[in-house]
Formats: sequence, structure tokens, C-alpha cells
Amino acid sequence: MDAVTYPNRKVVDFLQNKLIPLQLGSNAEPYASDYGVKWTPNLLIIDAEGKVHHRAVGFIPPLECIPWLLLGMGKASFENDNFKEALEYFGSVLAEYSFSGSAPEAMYFRGVSQYKSTHQPDGLKKAYQSLQERYPGSDWAKRAYPYWLLP
Repeated sequence: MDAVTYPNRKVVDFLQNKLIPLQLGSNAEPYASDYGVKWTPNLLIIDAEGKVHHRAVGFIPPLECIPWLLLGMGKASFENDNFKEALEYFGSVLAEYSFSGSAPEAMYFRGVSQYKSTHQPDGLKKAYQSLQERYPGSDWAKRAYPYWLLP
């Protein structure tokens, strides 16, 4: 990551403007133990209370890094019941990085966030339909399968 992804200007700008980045060695204790870091690179999205919301183990190429980070930020917002903010992050992944490996998961969680914020099944049904159309072979399309049964 240090040789390829982190020097990328877009990644640097995103990290500096949207997050509080912290880079530690894999043997930096107590953090390595506290966060279960067994292999590097190990990229985590952690909230202010220290809860991990998103993790990647292994190399993330520059074109995948920003959508991965946005997805993690959306998941942190979602898990903290801030569904409006989560929808914005997931929407950004889909609008700007629909080609990325993070897009199917963002689409799934966008539907779930819509449901959680409105308590209407429309978001779940639309997520299923969109996943079937755009990412039919993805694990997230399979996970959304029961949503087509909703009234």
C-alpha cells in the first residue's frame, strides 16, 4: 500500500480531508492485539469510540481505495443509526464508483438504510432489483434475494 496506493494523490487528498488516518506497524501494541491485526496491510474504519465498522486485509489498489473507504464510512454511520448520512456515503459509492468491488455492498446497505429510515419495504425491494440487474453474481445480490418476497 505504501508503494502504490498511499502515494496516489486522490487517495491522499481523500484521507487527509475526510478521515483521521493513522498508520501503525503490525506489532504496535496494544493496538495490534486490541484490533486483531494478524496480517498487513490491515485497513480499518474505526469510530470515535474505537469500534471497528469495516476491515480489509491485503492490498487495496488506488481505484478501489476511495470507494472502500466511503463504504466503511457508510457502514459506521449505519451502525450508529445515522441512516441519512449512511445513505449519502452509499450513494456516493454508487454514483462515483459503480465499477468498484464495493458497489454491490453499498447498494445492499443503501436499501437497508432506506428501510431503517422509513420502515417501508420499497428500499429493500429496489435494492434486490438493482443488485439483480447490475451485480447479479455478487454475494450481495444473493443476500438480498428474500426481499423480492416483500409486499
